[in-house]
Amino acid sequence: MRPADYGRLVALAAIWGASFIFMRIAAPPLGPVATADLRVLIAGLALAAWFHATGFDAEWRRYWKQYAAIGFVNSGLPFLLYAFAALHVTAPLMAVLNSSAPMFGAIAGALWLGERLTASKIAGLASGVAGVAVISDPGALSGAPMFGWAVAACLGACLCYGVTGAMIRWLAPRAKSRGIALGSQLAAGIVMLPPALLHAPATLPSLLVVSSILALGIVCGAIAYVLYFRLIADVGATRALTVTYLIPPFGIAWGALFLGEALPASALAGGALILVGTVLVTRG
Repeated sequence: MRPADYGRLVALAAIWGASFIFMRIAAPPLGPVATADLRVLIAGLALAAWFHATGFDAEWRRYWKQYAAIGFVNSGLPFLLYAFAALHVTAPLMAVLNSSAPMFGAIAGALWLGERLTASKIAGLASGVAGVAVISDPGALSGAPMFGWAVAACLGACLCYGVTGAMIRWLAPRAKSRGIALGSQLAAGIVMLPPALLHAPATLPSLLVVSSILALGIVCGAIAYVLYFRLIADVGATRALTVTYLIPPFGIAWGALFLGEALPASALAGGALILVGTVLVTRG
């Protein structure tokens, strides 16, 4: 990896780590449905404008059904779950739980793609389960209202991310990755638009909330996807996946710096177990 590749990797981790603080700001006044829909809709429109300017063909007529399905599983549903969780748990905790996504991917690969669960992957899964158990144990965090449901929502979002890889290989193995990025975001935004309008906030959001939504859509969505797919093209999908290891430290740092949110020692220990599990799964 060249210095520019490392720069993109760190920038991507910093951007996606910041997405959790933006959700913590936007979700309470806008509600989970509107937050999730605006996020994907803005990202999709920004990507559409960029790809139109560069002459990229997303092959809508051929893949629109696949884009809709992938968009629901990889964008619409997980973003909705995270927006709900943002009402009840801190940004650092969501960032830590997010690192469990590759473990769900390993399970999906074993169930649907015939990929072998090696001893390393099984050990990683066990470490991840132990980490979630430590985080969910009664303590300083779990006294918050709806804590258990919020943790379950984060894990549900990670499950969605985990099955997306298998889903893409099953539904659209020949679709271009940039087409999937654009099509899935726009499709999810269009499908979620009617319920988002029904749950629109009664008052105009503040400038801070508007800025957070724009950051979620443009920076954490469109720009992050461009960085991610450039990284995959330059260094391969396996090395690009190491961004998963870097997101929790950034999420913890941004939450503490901008929202004054911190994790107790028990949650940090659980997060360490999840990260160890992620490393074992992705390296196994």
